[in-house]
Amino acid sequence: MVKICCIGAGYVGGPTMAVIALKCPDIEVAVVDISVSRITAWNSDQLPIYEPGLDDVVKSCRGKNLFFSTDVEKHVSEADIIFVSVNTPTKTRGLGAGKAADLTYWESAARMIADVSKSDKIVVEKSTVPVKTAEAIEKILTHNSKGVNYQILSNPEFLAEGTAIEDLFAPDRVLIGGRETPDGQRAIKALKDVYAHWVPEERILCTNLWSAELSKLAANAFLAQRISSVNAMSALCEATGADVAQVSHAVGKDTRIGHKFLNASVGFGGSCFQKDILNLVYICECNGLPEVANYWKQVIKVNDYQKNRFVNRIVSSMFNTVSGKKIAILGFAFKKDTGDTRETPAIDVCKGLLGDKANLSIYDPQVSEEQIQKDLSMNKFDWDHPVHLQPMSPSTVKQVRVVWDAYEATKGAHGLCILTEWDEFKNLDYKKIYDSMPKPAFVFDGRNVVDPKKLREIGFIVYSIGKPLDSWLKDMPAVA
Repeated sequence: MVKICCIGAGYVGGPTMAVIALKCPDIEVAVVDISVSRITAWNSDQLPIYEPGLDDVVKSCRGKNLFFSTDVEKHVSEADIIFVSVNTPTKTRGLGAGKAADLTYWESAARMIADVSKSDKIVVEKSTVPVKTAEAIEKILTHNSKGVNYQILSNPEFLAEGTAIEDLFAPDRVLIGGRETPDGQRAIKALKDVYAHWVPEERILCTNLWSAELSKLAANAFLAQRISSVNAMSALCEATGADVAQVSHAVGKDTRIGHKFLNASVGFGGSCFQKDILNLVYICECNGLPEVANYWKQVIKVNDYQKNRFVNRIVSSMFNTVSGKKIAILGFAFKKDTGDTRETPAIDVCKGLLGDKANLSIYDPQVSEEQIQKDLSMNKFDWDHPVHLQPMSPSTVKQVRVVWDAYEATKGAHGLCILTEWDEFKNLDYKKIYDSMPKPAFVFDGRNVVDPKKLREIGFIVYSIGKPLDSWLKDMPAVA
């Protein structure tokens, strides 16, 4: 029986291994992590991450051919194929700080694999890593090999949170990169045979190592670039009276462009886009390509500009101050159908409002109060380190209340901001909300989920990103 072990029981490792176990009943899959609390959660009824469909997959395999364990060394030494899915955070100090990926956890995983392995292994990069990481890992393993042969493969994940299980069941493509040697090709075939249990052969792409590593960074950079492109257009739409939804629709009708990722918003978030672009920028700079680096940097600059613009729009609309005013925040996750708050634009918007001394009342159906308080008190990039290395949460942010009901959040609020496109926000009783708010009552829709016309009829002053401006807002400066 083929044995697979995955080091790292996070957003990538957990769901990916659960689906492999479900689709390959003849393969034994172990997911290992040094975090006892995380493994305990994977073995309980309350999984550590929320993802539609994940519960059913885990419960149907757990204890049969899917195991979650803290006994890392035992499972690594027994495995034929080892997936490494550990954090690769952005460095916060030293060479490349703020841009380069920190490979500390990757290196310690590689050294541990070398220490405990007694049989040949295929080691698969699953985390997003900088190009040429495989080469570094290969050196560590071969210099500590004790006669064991290692083959390194790159098998980047292309999951979208909220649809991860669907993406795993029917992927657009599975990418496997390996050495162009006979041993390398055999390793590629071994991993291809695993995916071939359920993925059509024409969707399994095999490349060299560097192409696979770079493809992941490139895919995320291209997606983020689309969002920044439409967000840049949204600012121009507001200035000219155009409607960004109509512009996006017209542009997306061009089959060469397509309609996906053309929704204007308060900005992109998630664990990968910013991190991967910063990484790409650093690689370009290291390879003497400053023009290419500056091109990709601009994608992040536009994203930051969009968040700042949103905060400035709120403050300037409300008589240039939100000090002491209650502002309701609807949605904190970086997108709907996930509880993930990593790099969510809500953090920067909330911090901007807190900087002007607003009182925030936050509601998100999937994000806990503990997580929100932690996010608002952490420094940039701290979130991407293992929990025990994150700074202990300082005293909670006093101007923040987290509530479990949208009506409670908006009661008595001077303004409400929609920062996540949860479906329930489309169907709220906005008349009831309006009646509970001091006047003038403001709605700042950062996801274009409400109908501004209907809300204006109720009496709200509405700001929707990229839409023609309410007459109230026209005289207000958008950028401070």
